[in-house]
Amino acid sequence: MDNFLALRRSIERLLSIQCANYKEDYIKRRILSRMRLTGTRDFDEYHTLLLSSQKEQEQLRNTLTINVTKFSRDAEVFEIIRKEILPELMRRKNRIRIWSAGCATGEEPYTLALIAHDLTRLRPDVQVTILATDLDREALEKAKAGIYHEKSLENLEPGQVRRHFTLRKDGKYEVKSHLRERVRFQVHDLMSGRPISNFIDIILCRNVTIYFTETQKNDLAVMFHAALLHDGYYIMGKTEFLGREVETLFVPYNSLQKIYRKGLRSSPGSAATGAANRERTRTYPNRS
Repeated sequence: MDNFLALRRSIERLLSIQCANYKEDYIKRRILSRMRLTGTRDFDEYHTLLLSSQKEQEQLRNTLTINVTKFSRDAEVFEIIRKEILPELMRRKNRIRIWSAGCATGEEPYTLALIAHDLTRLRPDVQVTILATDLDREALEKAKAGIYHEKSLENLEPGQVRRHFTLRKDGKYEVKSHLRERVRFQVHDLMSGRPISNFIDIILCRNVTIYFTETQKNDLAVMFHAALLHDGYYIMGKTEFLGREVETLFVPYNSLQKIYRKGLRSSPGSAATGAANRERTRTYPNRS
């Protein structure tokens, strides 16, 4: 058996990561990075190490699922959420649900919580809940801790930092409780084919699908379409694109910033067809 194929099968079994859902070059680059750091000479030798070391299994998991992020990364996107999307939703409903998919160490969902907190000071009757998910358990633990270096906050205004963070003695910043209470963190594999929940108003999945195959990107778009409420928003990363097979599921809202709204059209034979058809005759209740 090919040494890389055997290693890949062990990764899928030990780490519950489906390598087929990622580009092979991406998987190899990440493994080669760990090989350099561990001093292993080839896939076979690294495979032996991986089987015998739980620590290395966690290191490889983190390497394969790594995300680099900051608060208010791509500030233009969050300005549109603050000035247009959330105010529009708040005008017509009092319960809003947001899914931050692939949230890494929590900067994105806490940025959303920060915006929601500031907007709802004038609308205390509106409840905004943020579901934040990632496959990386270690990253989620950091997110739950809510402690960040000053550099992570450099895109925020000084007033935002003062209102929403506590400066610790070690020089790091800790998220205040009023942001924590809006965010629910949970382990979730985007490739499971199941959304974390349904009846979602906004889904952000940014700079995650660049590691997926075209088929998996399309499947993910279908899943998000089904999870969104009618006229819900889907926000992608700036370098990501909807495939031709699924582009009719969404209507551009701001093409430059990769913000879309859910449409009612669906691809023939897709899993979203039934959900789209049902929405034509269904009125959704507000749900928390």
